[in-house]
Amino acid sequence: MKTDESQRNVANVASMPARNRFDFFWQLNAPLFEPPNTCRGGWSGVSQIQLQLNNEKIPVFIKRQRKHRIRYWRHLLKGIPTFEREYRNIKQLRALDIPTLEPVFFAKRKDKAILITKALSDYQSLDELDYSQLSFHQRSALICSIARVIAKLHAHHLQHNCLYPKHIFVKQLNNKSWDVRLIDLEKLRHKLFKRQALSRDLSCLSRHAPDNWSQTDHLRFFKAYLGQNRLTPAARILWQQIAVKVARKRR
Repeated sequence: MKTDESQRNVANVASMPARNRFDFFWQLNAPLFEPPNTCRGGWSGVSQIQLQLNNEKIPVFIKRQRKHRIRYWRHLLKGIPTFEREYRNIKQLRALDIPTLEPVFFAKRKDKAILITKALSDYQSLDELDYSQLSFHQRSALICSIARVIAKLHAHHLQHNCLYPKHIFVKQLNNKSWDVRLIDLEKLRHKLFKRQALSRDLSCLSRHAPDNWSQTDHLRFFKAYLGQNRLTPAARILWQQIAVKVARKRR
């Protein structure tokens, strides 16, 4: 990757012929945002750059990979690039009006793939948020906003499959409203039964929720997820089943 350091701010990409964009982004010399992933028989890395489209500079993440594929029932033999799977899932969520990342560019060539998405510049991941700065009403609104987004995901029988706090990004709009975005969608999958998605994702989030989430916070989340002010007998059984699953995982 030999592109000059000054080219991190990409000039006039919109006017660049489509056939040239893959090579340009692949050769771009941008430091990795985090250590590369070297599993699955290849590698993948993420860099953060300023992308100039026309007269606007946009902060983006550029994800590049080589020989880094995922196999599932539709692609058992050859598999597909993990970033292609993520790109498809991003488009699916956006089509369903489930808040996630905004894709800017995707392309693949032989054993290589590139995915570029707009950075969530004004957002924080759930595990980085300073809860001590939030009022009771702000905290309640945050928890309920997250619950409603995840409920909408599961309503379409979609399981995030990696629902950790670091994959939930939030931005406060006002005292009663938060914008919530789901990221890291490589493992997103459709489930025949909604209950499967619910059990996996809610137990994962409950187990890894921020330490300062109280039992009341967890219960508030669950009520907002179900859209219930008071848990029904069936909901109480489900609540207990999730608690048992979380306890078993922690052993």
